[in-house]
Amino acid sequence: MTSRDRLVTTLNHKIPDRVCVDFGGTHVTGISASAISQLRLALLGEMDYRVKITEPYQMLGEIDGKLAEALGIDVLGVLSPKTMFGFENKDWKPFTMFDGTEVLVPGNFNLTSDGKGGWFIHPEGDTSVPPSGHMPKGGFYFDAIPRQDPIDDEKLNPEDNLEEFGPLDDYTLKYFASEAEKASAKGKGAILSVPGTGFGDIALIPAMWRKRTKGIREIEEWYVSTVIRRDYVYKVFEKQCEIALENLDRLTKALGDNVQAAFTTGTDFGTQNGLFISKEAYRDLFKPFHKAVNDFIHKHSNWKIFIHSCGSVVELISDFIDAGFDILNPVQCSAAGMQGQHLKKVYGKDIVFWGGGVDTQRTLPFGTPDDVYKQVRERIEMFNKDGGFVFNSTHNIQAKTPIKNIIAMFKAIEDSGKA
Repeated sequence: MTSRDRLVTTLNHKIPDRVCVDFGGTHVTGISASAISQLRLALLGEMDYRVKITEPYQMLGEIDGKLAEALGIDVLGVLSPKTMFGFENKDWKPFTMFDGTEVLVPGNFNLTSDGKGGWFIHPEGDTSVPPSGHMPKGGFYFDAIPRQDPIDDEKLNPEDNLEEFGPLDDYTLKYFASEAEKASAKGKGAILSVPGTGFGDIALIPAMWRKRTKGIREIEEWYVSTVIRRDYVYKVFEKQCEIALENLDRLTKALGDNVQAAFTTGTDFGTQNGLFISKEAYRDLFKPFHKAVNDFIHKHSNWKIFIHSCGSVVELISDFIDAGFDILNPVQCSAAGMQGQHLKKVYGKDIVFWGGGVDTQRTLPFGTPDDVYKQVRERIEMFNKDGGFVFNSTHNIQAKTPIKNIIAMFKAIEDSGKA
């Protein structure tokens, strides 16, 4: 099978020749740049290679074609040309991370000092405006800095939380189409990160890419507003959905079957121990818009639809399926009620599990290589039975993860495909 065949087979709940593998296809299935640098040294012997940081918010690195082939990766990402801080991935320049890893960053990756040894990063790289991200001294990724003005409920306007949404410009549309075509030409599977469909995604609410923000931008205030300002949030979602459907009309026509999956939302609904939203609240506020987007995609394309929601979301999986989602990520088996055997038995015929191949909270960062190897083999055997499993770790692989453990993970993946 080609990688594309492998992904299509998997997404249709059939058994591929070996487990389908994704690392780097989305911003929630990636690997820290420092870990990639160590992987290249260990596997390819590249001592002076500088990894490109393509997602500076989490400091995720590029997995280029050479490394992807070495690791047996099947899926390529069709991602925005711009980063979460609003500047493009181009005009690369050298940069050294706090841990000493030498990397490349985009030309407008411009930092200022926080006065304590840490860094501020600015929207669009414009250091004349307030920073939108902060990395403390010794850190490995940025935290968003909400820039919310005092809220006056009498003057609050849903348009204020819609400034970042709008018609897809021709440049970005052509970029998406080009990236999808490249993946197809290489025989790779492809997943599109759809712009503007992440209703209430808390990673996006602060809008770090905008120089100035209006509306509700502080994280706690947003969560509270889903209850005390429910009608306001609903109006934001209504207009956001209207814009998203117009953009999807253009995207489905331009990308066609060069894409097999669409990542539409990364809104988290779970904690380690259960939901932090009631099922009723999900059904009232989120599900109508998820269903509208998913119904449109299913009607106008062959794409399967990917939802990312961390934590214990087992109580919502039936609703996700009913809303039209085909793929669940990250499959956090360490969270309450998310045991893999149970998930596969109850939901395995209706939804593809994309992730959960190894625990990134405990096993991968703190276990032994043998622990990692064993868990990966067990998870593949469990989730890949009867098809419907794309291997990825449970969320991004973080910096300082032992390189021996990462290699053990890929060794287990490789061995699982041997007769």
